[in-house]
Amino acid sequence: MVILHSAMSSLPLKKLIQPSKPISALTHPIPTTQAKLSIHFQIMNPNASSSSIHTYQVPALDSDQMCRIADQTFDRYSSNAVKRKGKGTAIVWFRNDLRILDNEALFKAWASSEAVLPVYCVDPRLFGSTYYFGFPKTGALRAQFIIECLADLKKNLMKRGLNLLIRHGKPEEIIPSLVQGFAAHTVYAQKETCSEEVDVERLVKKALLQVKLPPSPEKPTSHHSTNCPKLQLVWGSTMYHMDDLPFSTNSIPDVYTQFRKSIEAKCAIRRCVKIPTSLLPTPSVEDWGCVPSIDLLGIQSQKVNKGMKFLGGETAALSRVFEYFWKKDLLKTYKETRNGMLGPDYSTKFSPWLASGSLSPRFIYEEVIRYEKERQANDSTYWVLFELIWRDYFRFLSIKYGNSIFHLGGPRKVEKRWSQEQRLFESWRDGCTGYPLIDANMKEVSTTGFMSNRGRQIVCSFLVRDMGIDWRMGAEWFETCLLDYDPCSNYGNWTYGAGTNL
Repeated sequence: MVILHSAMSSLPLKKLIQPSKPISALTHPIPTTQAKLSIHFQIMNPNASSSSIHTYQVPALDSDQMCRIADQTFDRYSSNAVKRKGKGTAIVWFRNDLRILDNEALFKAWASSEAVLPVYCVDPRLFGSTYYFGFPKTGALRAQFIIECLADLKKNLMKRGLNLLIRHGKPEEIIPSLVQGFAAHTVYAQKETCSEEVDVERLVKKALLQVKLPPSPEKPTSHHSTNCPKLQLVWGSTMYHMDDLPFSTNSIPDVYTQFRKSIEAKCAIRRCVKIPTSLLPTPSVEDWGCVPSIDLLGIQSQKVNKGMKFLGGETAALSRVFEYFWKKDLLKTYKETRNGMLGPDYSTKFSPWLASGSLSPRFIYEEVIRYEKERQANDSTYWVLFELIWRDYFRFLSIKYGNSIFHLGGPRKVEKRWSQEQRLFESWRDGCTGYPLIDANMKEVSTTGFMSNRGRQIVCSFLVRDMGIDWRMGAEWFETCLLDYDPCSNYGNWTYGAGTNL
């Protein structure tokens, strides 16, 4: 979403540090009431009284309820009519698609083989440092969320006759070794768009060229040919499929409204992929590996003891959709409440599961359509799809503009002098600016891994337009903290906030 300007003219600036340059005067009213501001600040303030501290589990359901909802949802999206015609073994390499429902890479691996080997690589690069400023690339809260996603994926695969092979190391080293060991003819994986992920795809593809498999009895090779395994990348991260766009990725409109109107008029959203009820047989594996603990990743554990505690995994994701749409019937008022800042129910909270791939955007679309048929259609039901189109838009723009979305001047190549004053940035990062709403939001994201959309707009505008700090410092800090971090949406939003977008 476009990041708006914001400011707080009614509150005195009570700086807890003395920056080398003054913060500019603030001129626009903040879009919240003083009462809400005080409540929000009190909830996130570690010195607040115990009576004001609340923890909300998202979704607010017990484990039995969530398992029942997930099983019922899987039943609706499963089919025994799908025919399997493949031979040999295929590998499905899970990345940012930690789900079974509407996972086309998983389906294609199953359909093209007699046995599927699901693999997840715990890549040490994901737990290194950010590019410019050396913050932790994956903070403790997102690391824990991913761990929960992996545990849930493993459980759901086992329910369908498979398992999840977990290996620690770089995919370009692990995947070719597994291909060789299991004589796998194809590796299926979800296609990514940003350079770090694309580089890993390239390295895996290059390494697979060095793997020589024995000739298949069904396809005898000639004397001069080789039998190399393939890396098959599958598009699966957006609501609208890339192949269905009415323009090439290099010609995507730079204005969101033009993009949205064009695809709404000319494109249809594909149906979710039906998954077979059973994914048997299971390949013979001596050691499937364990879901890592956070200590094993070299990260100090962090507990959420105030604010929202999100549960990772597809089971929780499907349960949250059920809870928000059907149990609490909140979809009908989404447009009116979506800019709230307090509690679990002012907005859908789907973004952490979308970012990890535990939730398919096409599934959300189908649930919205079902809700419109069974209950009501209004501006709110459409607005959920409107926001998902924003998510699509940022992902497609990341293909068009490549690494420029990470550069200081952004896609526009804006020339502007930004401060990197460390103490000033740290006052923002640590929630010590003296502005209660800024500080409450920054404490919320470091405490819970989540911040409201309106909060993100406000703290971004404050950092770049009022403090004059290099926007990349804010973007990389969000990369550390956010449960719902993905490079396309995060840097797309920050370039908007910094005025470096097109």
